[in-house]
Amino acid sequence: MDKNGKKKCLAFLYRSRRKRNGSSYKSFLDNGKTERECVDRTIEEARAKGYVSLEEKLAKGETVKAGDKVYTVDMNKIIALFHIGEEDITKGMNILGAHIDSPRIDIKQNPLYEDSDLAYLDTHYYGGIKKYQWVALPLALHGVIAKKDGSVVNVNIGEEEGDPIVYITDLLVHLAGKQMEKTASTVVEGESLDLLIGSRPLKDLPEDKKEAVKENVMKLLTEKYGIEEEDFLSAELEIVPAGKARDCGLDRSMIAAYGQDDRVCAYTSLVAMLEMEAPKRTCCCLLVDKEEIGSVGATGMQSRFFENSVAELMDAMGVYSDLALRRTLRGCSMLSSDVSAGFDPAYAECFEKKNAAFLGRGIVLNKFTGARGKSGSNDANAEYVARVRRIFDDHEVAFQTAELGKVDVGGGGTIAFIAALYGMEVIDSGVAVLSMHAPWEVTSKADVYEAKKAYKAFLLDA
Repeated sequence: MDKNGKKKCLAFLYRSRRKRNGSSYKSFLDNGKTERECVDRTIEEARAKGYVSLEEKLAKGETVKAGDKVYTVDMNKIIALFHIGEEDITKGMNILGAHIDSPRIDIKQNPLYEDSDLAYLDTHYYGGIKKYQWVALPLALHGVIAKKDGSVVNVNIGEEEGDPIVYITDLLVHLAGKQMEKTASTVVEGESLDLLIGSRPLKDLPEDKKEAVKENVMKLLTEKYGIEEEDFLSAELEIVPAGKARDCGLDRSMIAAYGQDDRVCAYTSLVAMLEMEAPKRTCCCLLVDKEEIGSVGATGMQSRFFENSVAELMDAMGVYSDLALRRTLRGCSMLSSDVSAGFDPAYAECFEKKNAAFLGRGIVLNKFTGARGKSGSNDANAEYVARVRRIFDDHEVAFQTAELGKVDVGGGGTIAFIAALYGMEVIDSGVAVLSMHAPWEVTSKADVYEAKKAYKAFLLDA
């Protein structure tokens, strides 16, 4: 950018802000509050754009060729989309990678109990949260319950008009003298985050039952979902803030919603992918789970899902070999798309202003992430950073560069360092967020629009 780049950037983003109200993005957030829901929504939108299941093609013995659009899913929590280009895939792909899990509170496997005529679900938090932020809020219950007969029941309580919410209590200020003396990390203990779900006792309680409130709750769940208490053993139930994404600010320039880390990058990556037409180089959109707990497990980036999916794809194209797979992965260019901490004047002491991300100034490039001495960072090489800069400038993408706070204050990382293990070029990029990891996070509508534009430019020219 030239010397007037910042001024031009702000002017451009103001124009885009007026044109875009973010309704489709807000709808994606409202209908994708869990990783499973995100995958379901992604499949729905992908199929509407002509994508077909890779597994379905393989089952029919069909081949994959240039121009084909396919997707593959594992455990309903991780998905990869491929749009096959004209060039030899062994020269690499252009990849957009983001994660679709978000910090939340999970239900334990043996959760239901009664205490003092109140029914609760026992919980365990997921990812990095400030526990005190999750009390005294309207909450919803999302997830699945798998029964022994193989059927899976979808659960969604607290979102529809007229639905009851669930709730985590807090201590009244009149009795909170000792609580207020605690540090923020202990003012609300993890074992105190139990979910209040009922207080009405069951009428005509059988003689062999003693906990009338618990039994009434279980009766309601059985009537609605056909489950028994033992079915909690094989459930994945997540507690998330209830309510829809909202415009934020009197000028409606921002969006406040749960789960924008990292569904803002997942959504914009998906939209950019679906808008591609006849790419020269094969494009991929990879949406993964478990990033908030280290990218572990079968659905995290550290799994072999991506590598195995590319192997299956290449086999269906008739070009698979171990060496060809290695060449393909090494030849890839990737944007590891995750959010950045937006500069907050209320907490300015935690940021180094010259190297901070600001709302409304476009997509953020992070050459490195990590903590303190770049621990856990990918640290993209200079030549690749220059190439990405060129792409963004050529497509008039407004962008900024940033680090995650002051050097000694903290830090964080994304999936970039894992993808880099294949030898591919990868850099962290994403959208600036205020109140990251809080129940409600804030982004700029202009940045959401600009991120999509940046990701499409990358798919076209990387």
